[in-house]
Amino acid sequence: MAKAETAPLIRDEILDELLKNYTSPEDLTGKDGILKNLTKRLVERAMSAELTHHLGYEKHDTSSKKTGNARNGSSSKTLRSDHGDLSIDVPRDRLGEFEPTVVKKHQRHFSGFDDKIMSMYSRGMTVRDIQMHLFEIYGTEVSPDLISTVTASVMEEVKEWQKRPLSSVYPIIYLDALMLKVRDDNRVINKAGYLIMGIDLDGNKDVLGIWIQQTEGAKFWMKILDELKARGVEDVFIACIDGLKGFPEAIEAVFPKADIQLCIVHMVRNSLKFVPWKERKAVASDLRKIYQAVNIEDAKSYLEEFAAKWDKKYPSISKSWRNNWDRLTTFFSYPAEIRKIIYTTNAIESTNMSLRKVMKNKASFPDDDSALKLIYLVLKNLKKKWTMSVRDWKMAYNQFVIMFGERIPENH
Repeated sequence: MAKAETAPLIRDEILDELLKNYTSPEDLTGKDGILKNLTKRLVERAMSAELTHHLGYEKHDTSSKKTGNARNGSSSKTLRSDHGDLSIDVPRDRLGEFEPTVVKKHQRHFSGFDDKIMSMYSRGMTVRDIQMHLFEIYGTEVSPDLISTVTASVMEEVKEWQKRPLSSVYPIIYLDALMLKVRDDNRVINKAGYLIMGIDLDGNKDVLGIWIQQTEGAKFWMKILDELKARGVEDVFIACIDGLKGFPEAIEAVFPKADIQLCIVHMVRNSLKFVPWKERKAVASDLRKIYQAVNIEDAKSYLEEFAAKWDKKYPSISKSWRNNWDRLTTFFSYPAEIRKIIYTTNAIESTNMSLRKVMKNKASFPDDDSALKLIYLVLKNLKKKWTMSVRDWKMAYNQFVIMFGERIPENH
């Protein structure tokens, strides 16, 4: 059966009339092109129709006049739009009661202009880059203050996001940090942006929050974990971390049933700092035997072999592994389906890598809020690309059910 044709929204005769003098794309999209003029006329016509509805009678038709109000000329207003600056005439009423909805009283932008600024900002473009881009594309000059005002509007959204309710149970949480340069009292200092990523019972990953702090420690982490509890988190099975100071003690205090896994990749990376380039490959290969062992007994044997071979040159490596052994080897208590998800914090590290790519254009942030809103906007873009759930999650979930069945909500 043939699909029924629908009547066009704009008749061909009207389009023909609009394009009768068309000779090049510039006539359509240029500085004084058809689209710009059409937008201006349509906006003004829509506001005129709104005023007619507000007053209750057509222009020049006083026979059906129902109120003592009347048209009272117009005022000019400049709108920034996708086609450049639009100078429009806003109709007024005598009593000053009319407020158009198509272009609100204090509105200065039309058709997604703010969204374009926000999109460019979220991709790491500087204020100067945004100014130049808007001028080149739309012929519109935008002040730094306007860009700051537009991007500042996202802070309310960030605050709501940071307070949103969370799932009651997270089988896995990852924690990592990225370094930021933030201006403080007329000097630039290093601060850390801490992110916690959670994997829920359906295997969906989500960043639970962002915290910017100059120093870390058990007190700082206790505050964050208490905040997660207040937002609804009741239980965490495994916390994967990169050795952040004070975090193991804090998680054990707030979520005492949680297991802690230090990131193996971070441990290897830190170990290789002591090794000259020509021997790194050999040392890394021997370390790989430890964490890729079938069980913890074999891992211990490989550590002893490593110490016997390398302690004379690099004694601090085996010492560091022994000092952190209990938290490095937590993953050996789990089946293969879970091991591969928890032995490294790569899930959140890849997110932080994407954040660093965007932030490389920022020499420094004027304050914490500026850093926070950019991190949030980048995360918002990244989340659109994330897959629905962690790969092979069903197999891992079945193992979690076997190991933690009593801690999984009945309604799941």
